[in-house]
Amino acid sequence: MITLFKNPAQIITVDTKGKNYKRGSEMNDIFPLFEHSIVVEDGLIKDFIPNSYVSSKYENEIDLSGRIVLPGLVECHTHTAFAGSRAEEFRLKLKGVDYEEIAKKEGGINKTVTSVREISEEEFYSIVEPRIKYFISQGITTLEIKSGYGLNFENEIKILRLIKKLNDNLPIDIVSTFLGAHTFPKEFKTNHQGYVDEVINRMLPFVAENNLAEFCDVFCEKTAFSINETEQIFEAAAKNNFKLKLHTDQFNSIGGVGIALKYNATSAEHLEVVNSADVEKLASSDTVAVALPGVSFFLGYQFAPARKLIDKDAILALSTDYNPGSSHIANLNFIMSLAALKMKMSIEETISAVTINAAKALNRNHKTGSIEIGKKADFAVFDTNDYADIVYEVGKNLCCMTIKNGNIIHQN
Repeated sequence: MITLFKNPAQIITVDTKGKNYKRGSEMNDIFPLFEHSIVVEDGLIKDFIPNSYVSSKYENEIDLSGRIVLPGLVECHTHTAFAGSRAEEFRLKLKGVDYEEIAKKEGGINKTVTSVREISEEEFYSIVEPRIKYFISQGITTLEIKSGYGLNFENEIKILRLIKKLNDNLPIDIVSTFLGAHTFPKEFKTNHQGYVDEVINRMLPFVAENNLAEFCDVFCEKTAFSINETEQIFEAAAKNNFKLKLHTDQFNSIGGVGIALKYNATSAEHLEVVNSADVEKLASSDTVAVALPGVSFFLGYQFAPARKLIDKDAILALSTDYNPGSSHIANLNFIMSLAALKMKMSIEETISAVTINAAKALNRNHKTGSIEIGKKADFAVFDTNDYADIVYEVGKNLCCMTIKNGNIIHQN
């Protein structure tokens, strides 16, 4: 079927001229297209037609008059598959107890692990599905979800099977990341190598054999996995044909960026305390730097040096890091506004960071993330005639239509 998406106020193409990502100053070039309509055939972008040339009727026409079209938004770092509440920890944070101290007292990630281990698969599905629908209502057409709240074989697999089921049942692309190395579970508190061996010898081979995840991620941090432990897991993951991601430089800089680059990781994520030397290294690589300003806001902590990364010519993406403990924020619009207000990013840079560069952080940038002929017809339509409003209207969801593969999957 051929569909005409006609008469939008602007089409923000984020055109890459075939490069499929934006580095440094290129992030300001989002190439708005005026007085054009989009022709979509079989779920792909076929052509752009000047409105004055649109004469014949198409099989299907969608009128977007007065609205802005962006590429479908991409959420490239989330922990959406969790159970239970950590509101009590939130109270402690407000009293000045820091995140690392809570983790040492068996709060933090391990509290969520207990909730996940106790929940049935049916109930688990029922609480995660509405969260994904909320993301869809914001114009998100591609979403990453990490495991990491099971921390044993049975429950890590339970989370990954849940993610697969959600991907099968819902109309967006859900990308699965295995994060069995999120932290050490209580039963391995004094036997870290024992848990690393469990991840390497049991979890990774099973996940790979059953095609339950595309990426393997590790939390490389003083209170989580050391450089040596991270390398052991990366070696095993690479042998099992996983693409690699790394949580690093969130609270301490212990050499994680060097490991990410050594193993050609697709992305290095967090980077709140990344040092100047590692900024230079990231900027000269093709590894995507994923900044998560919601964490800094939620924890009252410093923000990743987005301005320095961009000015040094890095490939920068943004995401919510939606999770129950350190960024209980599921609003990508708010993240864009935070990036502009607190990280000194331009409106155009934030748009590039949640579209084409976020797609690159998931190895989806050749298929989505920009509005270019031949790519998927994934669009986010906003009820405004000025794209600046998407960032200016802090916390307000202006998305009125989400389109995936040329089909309307949400309309407000």
